Amino acid sequence: LRLVESGGGLVQPGGSLRLSCLVSGSIFSTFSVLHMGWYRQAPGQQRELVADITSEKTTTYADSVKGRFTISRDNSKKKVFLQMNSLKPEDTAVYYCNDLQHPLGWGQGTQVTVSP
Repeated sequence: LRLVESGGGLVQPGGSLRLSCLVSGSIFSTFSVLHMGWYRQAPGQQRELVADITSEKTTTYADSVKGRFTISRDNSKKKVFLQMNSLKPEDTAVYYCNDLQHPLGWGQGTQVTVSP
């Protein structure tokens, strides 16, 4: 299995981005049971979990993104999404996805830069 993140970019404060994570090589029955999460790592800081979604589609968010970010999943496509609204400069980071319970090798991530 391989994680492939995409959708990052440069956006102004207050803007939006939608990130995608493909669990390449997985099949529906494997992907659908994964407890997936989106993490981010800003320069000089540790990687942090910002949102996660269980196999039952229960979601949890870090306080810093609550009300602005929405995590979702499409099991038929083996993808997890992160809709990010009202972006702030402090959201600038490389964003990664992974399975919380049985982490896979990290993907390359996708860079999100929020700047005027």
